[in-house]
Amino acid sequence: MTIILQYIIISIVFVGENMINVIGFFSILVLLVFVAVFAVIIVFIVRGVMQWGKNNNSPVITVNAVMVTKRMNVSHHNHAEYYLSSTTYYATFEVESGNRMEFVVQAQEYGMLVERDNGRLTFQGTRYLGFERFSC
Repeated sequence: MTIILQYIIISIVFVGENMINVIGFFSILVLLVFVAVFAVIIVFIVRGVMQWGKNNNSPVITVNAVMVTKRMNVSHHNHAEYYLSSTTYYATFEVESGNRMEFVVQAQEYGMLVERDNGRLTFQGTRYLGFERFSC
């Protein structure tokens, strides 16, 4: 009887210790995932602020350019209670040197741009400021 009782007590203690180890492992895993997600968010924020500062310190440049092409990127987000989509608009310009530059533009500006239009492109760093078409 005492041997059986000792076996039961040892089994409970052994299983309990393993259970604590499993709970400890998952706690550490959850913490690591949280830290990783937080780090990625911080990296994106820092990169955005750095790009914003770099654009602000860049000169405003106006050059002759041709509007070469435009495109849009639609992102879909499904949530339990609602559906969300967002659209980012891009325009690519070719300057006189032959270099091409792609900028994010607003929806209204995107609708007004026509491929092969010639005009004056104004930008600051990676920030699009406007495109003024030459009169025909």
